[in-house]
Amino acid sequence: MAGWQPHMDRRDALATLGAGLALAPGGAAAVANAGSQATGGSPASDSVLWYAQPAASWVEALPVGAGRIGAMVHGGTTREYLQLNEDTLWSGGPYDPASPDARDALPTARELIFAGRFAEAETLLSEKVMARPLKQMPYGTVGWLVLTRLGSVPGPPPFSAERAIRSVVTPSVPPMPLPGYRRELDLDSAVATTSWTADDGTIHRQDVLASHPHQVIAVRITADRPGAVSLALAFVSPNKDAAVAAGRAGELMLSGANAPAQGVAGALTYNARALMQHKGGTLRQEGDQLIVTGADEVVLLVAMATSYRRYDDVSGDPAAITATQIDRARPLGWRRIAEDSSADHRALFRRVSLDLGRTPHADLPTDQRVRRGGAGDDPSLAALYFNYARYLLIGSSRPGSQPANLQGIWNDSTSPPWGGKYTININTQMNYWPAEPAALPECVEPLVAMLRDLSVTGARTARTMYGARGWVCHHNTDLWRATAPIDAPSYGMWPMGGAWLTTHLWDHYDYGRDRAFLQSVYPIMQGAALFFVDTLVRDPLTGAMVTNPTTSPENRHGGMSALCAGPTMDAGILRDLFTQVADAADILGTDADLARQLRALREELPPFRIGGQGQLQEWQQDWDAQAQDINHRHVSHLYTVYPARQISVETTPDLAKAAMRSLDIRGDEATGWATAWRIALWARLRDGNRAHGILRFLIGPQRTYPNMFDAHPPFQIDGNFGGAAAIAEMLLSSADETILLLPALPDAWPAGSVSGLRARGACTVDLTWRRGAPDSVTLRSTIGGRRIVRFGDVTRALDLAPGQEVRLAGPHLRPA
Repeated sequence: MAGWQPHMDRRDALATLGAGLALAPGGAAAVANAGSQATGGSPASDSVLWYAQPAASWVEALPVGAGRIGAMVHGGTTREYLQLNEDTLWSGGPYDPASPDARDALPTARELIFAGRFAEAETLLSEKVMARPLKQMPYGTVGWLVLTRLGSVPGPPPFSAERAIRSVVTPSVPPMPLPGYRRELDLDSAVATTSWTADDGTIHRQDVLASHPHQVIAVRITADRPGAVSLALAFVSPNKDAAVAAGRAGELMLSGANAPAQGVAGALTYNARALMQHKGGTLRQEGDQLIVTGADEVVLLVAMATSYRRYDDVSGDPAAITATQIDRARPLGWRRIAEDSSADHRALFRRVSLDLGRTPHADLPTDQRVRRGGAGDDPSLAALYFNYARYLLIGSSRPGSQPANLQGIWNDSTSPPWGGKYTININTQMNYWPAEPAALPECVEPLVAMLRDLSVTGARTARTMYGARGWVCHHNTDLWRATAPIDAPSYGMWPMGGAWLTTHLWDHYDYGRDRAFLQSVYPIMQGAALFFVDTLVRDPLTGAMVTNPTTSPENRHGGMSALCAGPTMDAGILRDLFTQVADAADILGTDADLARQLRALREELPPFRIGGQGQLQEWQQDWDAQAQDINHRHVSHLYTVYPARQISVETTPDLAKAAMRSLDIRGDEATGWATAWRIALWARLRDGNRAHGILRFLIGPQRTYPNMFDAHPPFQIDGNFGGAAAIAEMLLSSADETILLLPALPDAWPAGSVSGLRARGACTVDLTWRRGAPDSVTLRSTIGGRRIVRFGDVTRALDLAPGQEVRLAGPHLRPA
């Protein structure tokens, strides 16, 4: 059944889910309270999301993921929708969008920008330089696995694909309490569970997980009465070429081809295969559905794959891949699959634990907690948000998968917002901000793999467009690793995306100090730097070596254009890139001449400037007050504060004050990811109460959906990750060999604990605090060396041996 989207009309919302989204005043609370009372009270924790009613929209459903595959679980009692994703199902196929006319046009464009003739430059760039096609390929969805619960009389299920999948929720659906109902996501076990009591008193239970070890989505459906499980299984897909057919015994298959986009032909085939196993009862196929009646237990195994092998290789056999995955999982049974999957997940998730205190509000259903999140009196909601982000990163970025995109992996559309791509002028970078400090370095591996690809496709773009060595990627990329500038010059004519991503390679090294890793990625870092050695030009007005053409991402300056030369962000990224490549060359004992050249070129980049408002200038010129939007979501020039460390209250107090002024002008409230960035910036600037005030906005209903997905709006997952990184920064910050304890602790968290946070230099920190000061600190490092530990004005120098554990006590950090 193909071509439809899974939304529900009034009848389905009532008959299928039992209760729609309670939109009437007080309605949702009535539903939630009824559920809590029925279950005798449902204590929440820092690692469980739970609800007293089914999801009536996608942003209420609960995500499970195994890096490459994922699902959204709605928790319906009459009809369940499992929305499915496979991370290589994108539109289009291999393509090279670099314009062959760009190289000849760029010198003229640079002259026009230096002369302030921005409109003419924009016209020239649009005609000659921008990518062909002008858009990149969108991420897609496999479709939905629909489970319809049957009554006691066997027969065809009351299922209509067009009615159940194409229709929409009617906002006037009244709330319908569901006694005995609970829907939850356990972040520790990575299992989504739905349980409810039927009219006849039978208790039903459904468990769903995404198995990384076994590469399947697994579902178990049980009841407390023998023979009480009867259901029909169907695939539904919005993809035009999708076809459903019987597979081998007990199997149903969905297969098809991906769509073309922007004139690029579709090149992929895909396959989803569902196996239904049952204890007791009977199983039969009826049309394009599998139907089981009278079973004691049903286990579903779902495998998904495409023919994608690499950005330039689409020769895979998805049907063979899914058959192998199902065959490997088939004999294991639910218990073995669940145990293996939870153990694999916990090996990552349990590295860090966070306790910020608890109030009675933690006992409320999660959607109620989010609705009152701005109150600031539920500290464990911030801990839940932090834990959820780590769960989402584990679920959307594992070795061998694609990197987490704008929606991680979870997407219900063939045309998601912004294509669901990799927007690399902040969003993809923010996805990985928490990975290193929050002890998930393995989750960075897909990003590293993508950079290896981009260094190849970006080298082609560097040669074709710029006549330059090295490699370049502009402000977006996709599955096919396109690197040319897209959308419009005011957005896409920014050559820094690949350079910024490259700084993550240094971060990964700096946290782990693995020389072999640095050796393996050095060619990528070197190539990113060489591109700018060849393309920086002398600004005739300031004398600095600058990028041109470029933008300060997406912000229009006083010349009513985004085009410019040498903005603060570009100089900041290059300052980091040149330093990191030169330092890597020193460590590896190579490229001494290049290291000297990069350090010399670094000194010729535009300096920081403080403008007439006392702000850190975003551009070389003091255009900030005349910018089109003084509250712009991007705070690109403050890259130099966070994630970089070029400006700090300790080393550059005047510039730090100017950065604070810039933040004051921009305002505290922005889109989800931009709000998260502001929290991280205030944390880095050591204002914990300001950071916490903005965090309250982020985790409240304006920027967090009921399922705790970040509300840009619409959903973008970067805000979840940025918020978690900001929380970590409030508790622990590190640079070189120095570790700062509680650098931005807010008054709202006077006591608490965190264990397992990572500091640079291969160091792990456990920390408890009381009355706003450290109570106990434990440091462990896998490598030897000196560490400087600071809290306020107290400093302790520690000489650690490899593997040594050191304990400090009290606010004076005395040896314990």
